[in-house]
Parts: sequence; C-alpha cells; structure tokens
Amino acid sequence: MKFAVIVFPGSNCDKDLYFAIKDGVKAEVELVDFRQTSLAGFDAVLIPGGFSYGDYLRSGAIAAHAPIIPEIKQLANEGKPVLGICNGFQILTEIGLLPGALIRNEHNRFICETAQLQVVNNDTLFTSEYQADEVIDIPVAHGEGNYYCDDATLAELKKNNQIAFSYVEDINGSVDKIAGITNKQRNVLGMMPHPERALEKLVGSDDGLKMFQSMVKNQMDRVNQ
Repeated sequence: MKFAVIVFPGSNCDKDLYFAIKDGVKAEVELVDFRQTSLAGFDAVLIPGGFSYGDYLRSGAIAAHAPIIPEIKQLANEGKPVLGICNGFQILTEIGLLPGALIRNEHNRFICETAQLQVVNNDTLFTSEYQADEVIDIPVAHGEGNYYCDDATLAELKKNNQIAFSYVEDINGSVDKIAGITNKQRNVLGMMPHPERALEKLVGSDDGLKMFQSMVKNQMDRVNQ
C-alpha cells in the first residue's frame, strides 16, 4: 500500500504523518507537493495539519484551489481512502468532500492538550481496528476546530453513521461534540485530533496507531479478495 502525504505551504505535520506511515505501519509513503497534478500509483491520501497558506482568508480556503485538489477528489470518487487531519479536515470541508465547516473554538482559545475521544463508528476504513465505543487518548492542537453544521446536516450525519469520533468532554463547542466525520461512502475521514502524534506510549498514547493499521488492513483485505 502506497500513501501520499500532501504538502502545502504552511503544512507542519507532514513529516509526522510521513513517519507514522513509514515507521508506524511499515508501509510505502511519499511526500507530494501541492503543485503536482497526478496521484497515479497511490492507494491513499493523507492531508496533514498546519496552517496552509497561513490560514489567510479562511482556514483551508486557499489550499482548496491548489493544483493537486482535483486529483484528491478523483481518488475519493474512486473509493480510495482520504484522511484529513486538523487543517486537512478544514480543507476537506472547503473542497466539498465533507459537509459542514470548522470555525473558531468556543471562547476563542487555542487548545493544545490530549483529549479523550469516543469511537462512534468502527465500521469504516479508518476505525475498524478500534472497538465500538472505545475511548482513546489523542492530542489536539487547534484554534479553529469547532465543527459546525445545521440541524438537517447533523440529522443526515447521524442517519448515515457518518460521525466517526466525538469528544468525551466538550472542548471547543463543536456541534454534538463531533471530533471527526466521514462522507456517506466512509472512504473520506476528516478529524481535528492528531492520531499521528499518538503512536507510542512513550509520548503519552499509542491510540492513534490503530487508525493507520485499519487503513492498511482494509487495503490488504481488498487486494486479497
């Protein structure tokens, strides 16, 4: 399985994701510049956290027009896994692969801490190695991670089991304490917490490792069918 980690101007978690794949699950991975126009040969796309284009205009708004974006959409439409973390989640909402928006945290406070998440749906390409309702410890670091959607969208998310993770405690004002959602097909996941920073107990938690293991296992199962 070959992963692409997209690098935008201002990305700062691209190397974390690169080594999460290379050392965490021993899979093939490459950093891909935002100016590229092809993702041929890749089986999965990872969009890292950071501050693409300095978050000017709106988080993820300028990155949404980068040359690589049509290819990310293409892979998503082909059913390949696309994971956006933090700024990556913001970009996925800006390009329309996920509904809703990320706005400033309640109380306008940047949050940098380890949060407890509940695994709401473990029937996805990203969460199958977790137990249903499992509570995991994952770091968060964001100022605009307050997930917002209208009532109709929230009802759709619940109806289609698109809520992958929720915060155990309300840390940023997100609707229904949502921490991560998928698209209807469940091959696109956006989440504000950083699983790539939770791969070893030495750094506080290894609960993020199962996410990347889930992606690799599901890809191998699909190839061996």
